[in-house]
Amino acid sequence: MGLSWQQGPLGGGAVGRFLTPEPLPERLLYAERLRRRMRVRFGGEWIADSEDVVLLHEPGRYPVAYFPRGDVRADVLSGGERTTQHRDLGTTAWYTVGGAGREAQRAAWEHIDLPAYAGELAGRVAFAWRAMDAFYEEDERILGHAADAYHRIDIRSTSRHLVVRAGDRVIAETSRPVVLYESGFAPRWYVPREDVVDGSLTPVDGQTFCPYKGLADYYDIGTAKRAAWSYREAYDEVARVSDLVSFEADKVEVTLDGVRLLPEPGQQVKPHGIDRGLDTDELISID
Repeated sequence: MGLSWQQGPLGGGAVGRFLTPEPLPERLLYAERLRRRMRVRFGGEWIADSEDVVLLHEPGRYPVAYFPRGDVRADVLSGGERTTQHRDLGTTAWYTVGGAGREAQRAAWEHIDLPAYAGELAGRVAFAWRAMDAFYEEDERILGHAADAYHRIDIRSTSRHLVVRAGDRVIAETSRPVVLYESGFAPRWYVPREDVVDGSLTPVDGQTFCPYKGLADYYDIGTAKRAAWSYREAYDEVARVSDLVSFEADKVEVTLDGVRLLPEPGQQVKPHGIDRGLDTDELISID
């Protein structure tokens, strides 16, 4: 997503390239000020509150927020004796986060021996996403990982003819699909539920969530497992795909204007990493 995830320019599978005469380093890290107020909640208390957060984009990871030590409550961090080596940023000290009678070990870290080129992160602490109660921008909770300013979603309506088949059976046919373009992913085609043949989708257990779109439900189509999905109540920002259905082109046959869509690089969603630890039960409980 954005700069460093999936097919972003700093990710491992970028679809474009930097036009330079010499090859770039294998790994490029990018840090910049978030320019938003961010807060962290743990044990029912605010433990960090800053308007000077730096966001680190590291290849293959979701962006990570780093808080100035002066904006972190002084009594919540302990330890720091345990260290590891970051391949680019040197020695990393790990802290226990405590507050309101709770403790989370190795729930925060700081790079304490930074190379000269990474001075933006000096004196800053990051918190493990799944170990905290919640992260907020102003008074709104941010789900899954720090918001990536370079992640974009565009949704377009079209009159192109889209047909979905499972074997000889037509599952869906429409001349009013909606296409969703999302940073780091191949285009996703969505079909109005009324244009899907009744009874062709079998709901299955196991939902996932996207910090940008919401909670996804999945469906089997005959023997094709989890071959379709739908954001039944998509977030307001992407409400145009709410309750529409999208299909996996490697599990069923999807044709657009008579041309079969084949899986592209980036078509498959990679399992989320450690910075995206909110489970679906917790997501459902959020107002």
